[in-house]
Amino acid sequence: MIRLNNVHKSYGNGSNSLHVLKGIDLEIEQGEFVSIMGSSGSGKSTLLNILGILDNYDEGSYHLNGTLIKDMSEKQAARLRNELLGFVFQSFNLISFKNAMENVALPLYYQGVNRKKRNKIALEYLEKLGLLPWAHHMPNELSGGQKQRVAIARSLITRPKIIVADEPTGALDTSTSYEVMDILTKINNDGITVVIVTHEHDIAAMTQKIIRLKDGVIAEIIKNGELKEWKHQYNKELEIA
Repeated sequence: MIRLNNVHKSYGNGSNSLHVLKGIDLEIEQGEFVSIMGSSGSGKSTLLNILGILDNYDEGSYHLNGTLIKDMSEKQAARLRNELLGFVFQSFNLISFKNAMENVALPLYYQGVNRKKRNKIALEYLEKLGLLPWAHHMPNELSGGQKQRVAIARSLITRPKIIVADEPTGALDTSTSYEVMDILTKINNDGITVVIVTHEHDIAAMTQKIIRLKDGVIAEIIKNGELKEWKHQYNKELEIA
């Protein structure tokens, strides 16, 4: 599904160049729930942008669902994003002058689906996420958790194979964060691959595999049975500190 080999990414030129990713090798299989962790400047957002075909890489190779992602035109990249990917952001990225239903329906508008059909489908996804009573509310009338559920519904409406989420719980309180993670887990249980960036250890521990970045390289990959011990060790370190 996702395969990166020796991927490098730099910003700037010459002496002002910043080498952000330094030879990333990574595989994510269909149906996995993966978190990418790391301190500020570790390269996690850059990596997520490359995975989501929002940014290009300089060296190496990235195959998504068997397609080599490199030097695509914006039209080609947009088509592949629309076919395979759904996006969820920390800041929700809802359009302030459109109601919840219209925000969810927006990807179908760009696919040329007529208004009646796209609104009907949007209402179905809002119902799945428990938001049907708020379908005609504007974003400023919704709580943070409701906004994120609208964003998740919007990401699902094109039936993507992969959900890419950048700090999806970063703007939420603890209880609401767990609710959002529960929704993402249910989505993953339906066979959709979910990849999130997070700086929160408790959130990362709710995924199946953690990829920890440090200074642009993968410092550690923790998965399945190792997660419980990893979280226990992390909590011990917090107590000592």
